[in-house]
Order: sequence, then C-alpha cells, then structure tokens
Amino acid sequence: MTTPLPSRKSVIVSGSGPGLLLAHGAGSDVEDSFGPILESLAAHRTVVGPDYQGSGINPLPDRPLTLDGLADHIVESAVQSGVHSFAISGFSMGAAVAVRAAVRHPERVTALVLSAGFARPNARLDLVIGTWRALGAPGGDGRVLASYLSLMVGGTRWLDERSHEEIGEQVELFSAGMPPGADAQLALFDDIDVRGDLARIAVPTLVVSPLGDLLVTPVHSRELVDGIRGARLATLDCGHAIAAERPAEWAELITGFLAGVDG
Repeated sequence: MTTPLPSRKSVIVSGSGPGLLLAHGAGSDVEDSFGPILESLAAHRTVVGPDYQGSGINPLPDRPLTLDGLADHIVESAVQSGVHSFAISGFSMGAAVAVRAAVRHPERVTALVLSAGFARPNARLDLVIGTWRALGAPGGDGRVLASYLSLMVGGTRWLDERSHEEIGEQVELFSAGMPPGADAQLALFDDIDVRGDLARIAVPTLVVSPLGDLLVTPVHSRELVDGIRGARLATLDCGHAIAAERPAEWAELITGFLAGVDG
C-alpha cells in the first residue's frame, strides 16, 4: 500500500519496495519535474524526491551551488529518509546530478534512469540557458520568460494541439511558479561536465530520449549512451516536458527497466 503524497515538503517520500531517488531539473522542483508520475512510481518503489536548494521550501546556501553539492544533497536526503540504497531517476539537469551521485556514492546507487539529460551543455544548449537567464533577470517580463519556456519545453505537436486558453494557462503557471533559486541552478550549466564520469558508471543505465526535445536535444542522450558501458536507449515521441506529454509511457519505461534490474 502506498502512502499519500504530501502537498509540500522539501523531501517527498512515498510508496514501498526498493528505493528510487529522484533528481529534478534546474529551475524546477520534484513536483514540477515528476508530479504526474509520482503515484505510478510509488506503486512499485519507495520514492524519495528531494528538492534542490533554491527550490520548493529549501533556501539557497550562502555559497554557490555545485554539482557535487547537489549530488550529495539528494543522496543524504534519501539516507535521512531511511532509504540507504536506491536507483536514481534524473531528469534534465538531474541526469548530470544522478551521474555524479553514482560516481561519488557507488555503494548506494543500484541503477540509473537518465531522461532528457546531458553530460555537458553544447553551444546550442548554452544559448538556450543564456537566453533563459537573461529573460529571468531582475526587472524582466515574467510572461515573456514564461512564453519562451513554453516554446522550449513543449513538443511542437503537443503545443499545436493546445487551445489558446490552454497555452495561456501554461504561461500563467510558468510565470507564477519559477523557484527563487532558478538562476543559481542555471548558473551551474557553466561548469557541468560529467563526460569523464560516464566510463565510471558500473550500474545498469537507461537513457530516455524525447525525440521532439527542443531544450535538451536528442544528441545529448546519444552522448550519454555512448559514454556509459551497456547503457540502453529508449525514445519517446514528445518534447522536454515528458511528465506533461507522455506520463504513462515514461512511468512504464522507468518501472519496467527497474523491475528487470531487480531480477
């Protein structure tokens, strides 16, 4: 039997069974990155979903964020929640966090699922993130930023099928929901590079590539697959916002892969 999902905590803990630790994207939180699939995941596993510093109710630290710090933060959140070994499902920037956590804490990590992720930003992704940060600077127009993000995270087919009212609701949601630590998290993109970590990954790994992703394009998923020995590639016909566009298929990929890892 699963336990109910809380309305707002710095760490979501739900479900029973083998551990599954979640690593969310930048400028986001666990509920935003994984919300529509949390119950499906918790039906099979003990899900631990910590928000990064600067997301949810977690304040930013008094020093710059680092990838090592985020990796240690999510692992410690799981341990403090009583889950001492776990697979990690990393989404977007969370994929790099998951890779680093697996390298720094190999005794705890049993498998990886890396969705819409990257090992390091290429020039195009740097351009996307630079524009995001410029539009989100103090004094900027929040609706312009929200419109830009809607275009980046939504698949073209999914957006084309939305009404004017639905697009307007999404823009309102984005403009109201940006976490206070978004810029500090996005600043990490200047230094993220886990290419050297990939060959050190020694656990089963699934890479999930959204084929219509305009934010983190599929070339990044291929780099992860090529760098991690034995990694498997799965594709989804959607944009970056997998949880909004293909929640059932995404949850099935994650739970099915991890069930095979469990043996």
